[in-house]
Amino acid sequence: MSTPSITLRNLTFEWPDGTVALEGVNGTFGSDRTGLIGRNGAGKSTLLRLVAGELTPSSGQIDAAGEVGYLPQTLTLRQDTTVAELLGIDGILAGIRAIESGEVDQRHFDAVGDDWDIESRADEALHQIGFSAADLDRRVAEISGGEGMLIAITGLRIRRTPITLLDEPTNNLDRATRAKLAEFVDEWPGTLVVVSHDLELLEHMDSTTELYAGTLTTFGGPYSAWKEHQEQEQAAAEQAARSAQQALKVEKRQRIEAETKLARRERTAKKTQKDGGIPKILAGNRASKAQASAGSLRSTLDDKVKAAQAAVDAAGARVRHDEHIHLTLPDPGVPRGRRIAELEDEGRTVVVQGPERVALIGANGSGKSTLLAHLVEGSDPVAGRPHGRLLTELVGVLPQRLDGLDEEASAMENVRTVAPEMPPGTIRNQLARLLLRGDSVDRPVRTLSGGERFRVCLARLLLADPPAQLLILDEPTNNLDITSVEQLAEALDAYRGALLVVSHDVGFLERIGIDTVLELDADGHMHQRRGLDEVTSPA
Repeated sequence: MSTPSITLRNLTFEWPDGTVALEGVNGTFGSDRTGLIGRNGAGKSTLLRLVAGELTPSSGQIDAAGEVGYLPQTLTLRQDTTVAELLGIDGILAGIRAIESGEVDQRHFDAVGDDWDIESRADEALHQIGFSAADLDRRVAEISGGEGMLIAITGLRIRRTPITLLDEPTNNLDRATRAKLAEFVDEWPGTLVVVSHDLELLEHMDSTTELYAGTLTTFGGPYSAWKEHQEQEQAAAEQAARSAQQALKVEKRQRIEAETKLARRERTAKKTQKDGGIPKILAGNRASKAQASAGSLRSTLDDKVKAAQAAVDAAGARVRHDEHIHLTLPDPGVPRGRRIAELEDEGRTVVVQGPERVALIGANGSGKSTLLAHLVEGSDPVAGRPHGRLLTELVGVLPQRLDGLDEEASAMENVRTVAPEMPPGTIRNQLARLLLRGDSVDRPVRTLSGGERFRVCLARLLLADPPAQLLILDEPTNNLDITSVEQLAEALDAYRGALLVVSHDVGFLERIGIDTVLELDADGHMHQRRGLDEVTSPA
């Protein structure tokens, strides 16, 4: 591993309500490119915010070898935010313009520092993503969410901080923009720590660090190498656990067999003494020696059993017990000939029929979310753009932001609103299959982790009664950890209704068995593809 740029010493953080997010974390991040992985709720985003200085540790210490630049998971942007503000150079530009106009206040010179060439640097960097210095005063309302994300990342490159932290940077990025980000990562100067579920981006990392059960573990290599190493380790750990269990059984059996032999000897000795076969004094001496020998043997065998049990415990501690979601879903009963939805563009109609799985793809700004909003909310169609209509009222929607939940209600109560006739015991059983158990079922949703919120949204979607004949998913993998993405794919694999999915994650689309691909081009017009392999433009 390279020279540490970030060192964590016994780092602990508690939220104001007393919830412990991180406890006693120790570890380092090198001066290269590191992919930080871990389950939702493990504390990855909290860890980045602590290193960035947005949060203050409850205890422990963070040592960073230089200034830290940080891209949060969710960019909160006002529509009047300018490109210069998004780049983070608006203060420097304001200082330069004030000085050029004749102002000599020291605060302007402090704001500029050594960045007198910031505008030319910004122009050069913006040209790489299709913008220029002429766009510095443009408003966020005029660009897409993906473009905004890429501009913010470009701003971090311009500022040249020694350490940069990116939290889920590929969210909302189309394939072309993801490829551009990967290029940036390959040539990124200084330390880079990236939290991401994007497997392609994680392949550009020099090392992979996992935050698991409050412990940081670093592996020298990209995610695929880490995954292979992890699977080998787990296979070895499981084999060691089985061997240790077998050894424990042997030791316990030998302990029982020895106790049986000792009991038999004791009965024989007592019978011999009773029959008068040997003098009492000699019999007493023999009994004393036998008791001492038996005690020594028992102690030795007990020690062996304890050692075998310790080996079982040690081997078991190396085995992960990561759970997977398992759902028994009601069949929505969608016949193959049943028309579910119609999408129209330029006089051509595409029919979503039966349990068909449709992917809606296209570059940022092509109008995918607008088309979904038109379908789901019944808003007026955009002139000259694709439009459509739903042919069933049984529709479930998984929104990008995982909103639509009653924050003060529990997971149980949120699910009962969509399945009022389902017995509470059945709901609890199904929530348990979604890994929502114990107090997490009855606590207010606002207190749940991101991963738990995701599973509540998924429960509302998949357990609705009557079941949805069509599920509409808008960028469903955003902000999900790798395991949750896999589990979502597994859950959808068990669904027997129609799917309409907007996603830039080609790997996810392949896993859920897409039948039809509808691609929106740069002008927003719709083209039907036979499969993901036929997609030629960025998606």
